[in-house]
Amino acid sequence: MHVPIMLSGLITCAAAEGFTFHHANNETSTLTLWLKKGPNKLPEYATHQVGVAGAVLDEISGKVLVVQDKNKTVNAWKFPGGLSDPGEDIGATAVREVLEETGIKSEFQSLLSIRQQHKHPGAFGKSDMYIICRLKPLSYNINFCPQECLKCEWMDLKELAYTSHTTPITSRVAKLLLFGYKEGFHNIDLTMRILPAVYSGLFYSLYHKELPATYETRG
Repeated sequence: MHVPIMLSGLITCAAAEGFTFHHANNETSTLTLWLKKGPNKLPEYATHQVGVAGAVLDEISGKVLVVQDKNKTVNAWKFPGGLSDPGEDIGATAVREVLEETGIKSEFQSLLSIRQQHKHPGAFGKSDMYIICRLKPLSYNINFCPQECLKCEWMDLKELAYTSHTTPITSRVAKLLLFGYKEGFHNIDLTMRILPAVYSGLFYSLYHKELPATYETRG
């Protein structure tokens, strides 16, 4: 049952008949009632939020783009990023957030890491997925957002990997990025392919290690 916010008084009547809240958006509350025997098997709604960061690496200078959040109690260096919008691909989120926070234009290259965290206080107690992407810079002049960032700079990748003024996940991913920078990004990259979904007319993004060309086609 979908109840518009202007008719929210009907929720009391629905609750009296056994309906319970499932989820809500800006305009509508959705209530459900399991009619079959046994436990309710309807899937939960919005169990995770998705945060995405962009590790923008300049392969010529070996420097990576980092920021310090303005509203954090600890001003640690980190990769710029934020929450993914509904219907937005991971790579697009990373590119958008980097541009909004730093003024740097970039291009998605690969997925580097995924962190899963449960009972996240910033996600109303739900689970959080934090994904870091490798990006290629398309511009270099920083024009950071003063509402979001305290500082922004191009930092030597090795310095970021071993400095104490960063978060554990940023340090770990910086080391991963340093390994790829020195030994080849094929060692660390999860690349993306667009494939057709089983639902007609829909597509999805699949991230995985690159396949050798001999495996791409049937020999």
